[in-house]
Amino acid sequence: MTAPTAASSGSTGAPVTAPLAHSLREQIREHIVDGIVSGRWQPGERIVERRIAVELEVSQTPVREALRELEALRLIESAPNKGVRVRNLTASDLDEIYPVRAGLEQIAAELAAERLAEDVSSLEPSVAALYEADRNADGESQVRHTVDFHRELVRAAGNAVLLHTWEGLGIEVFTALSIRWLGTVQQSYAEEHEALVAAFRRRDPSIGVLVKEHVLGCAPRA
Repeated sequence: MTAPTAASSGSTGAPVTAPLAHSLREQIREHIVDGIVSGRWQPGERIVERRIAVELEVSQTPVREALRELEALRLIESAPNKGVRVRNLTASDLDEIYPVRAGLEQIAAELAAERLAEDVSSLEPSVAALYEADRNADGESQVRHTVDFHRELVRAAGNAVLLHTWEGLGIEVFTALSIRWLGTVQQSYAEEHEALVAAFRRRDPSIGVLVKEHVLGCAPRA
């Protein structure tokens, strides 16, 4: 099988190069996600497994595996004799995701509290990047660096199951799609993220609740 190193990610035909560190399945999955987020595939539009395999010069097996993972993320849906299509994202999808995410991050914050009290350097670059994104009014960067901050927070908990479950919510993709399809408004809340860093540093005993309330307050709104 040939890795998708020069495949088109959209109708413009611009080549993309997937990170070699990722597995073939992960590269294909990211290629499809990029296509959904960029608008190559619209809600309700069919994604043809064979066409992707030919386009990326791979067999259909890893494409099928990538599509299964995206179906588990609820980004796509399949039906007998109808193939695979991009799901229509609704506001209720976000309403369901954010309380679960908030609960997971509360647990993560409590598990990571001691480690982050000693060293918050893993969180600080994202805060700086959020302020920069605010200055540039760069909504895409706001989403990306917000997710980076929270991913590092969850990773600091040192619990692989927790991290895997959090990643499975597809936070970045759903947030980006909610802005594109639902017209929701995303804010970076850079000051709130900086305040969370300070709370970890001073060993605030209520850090778990602070993180939970922050996540719920940052849910995209129409």
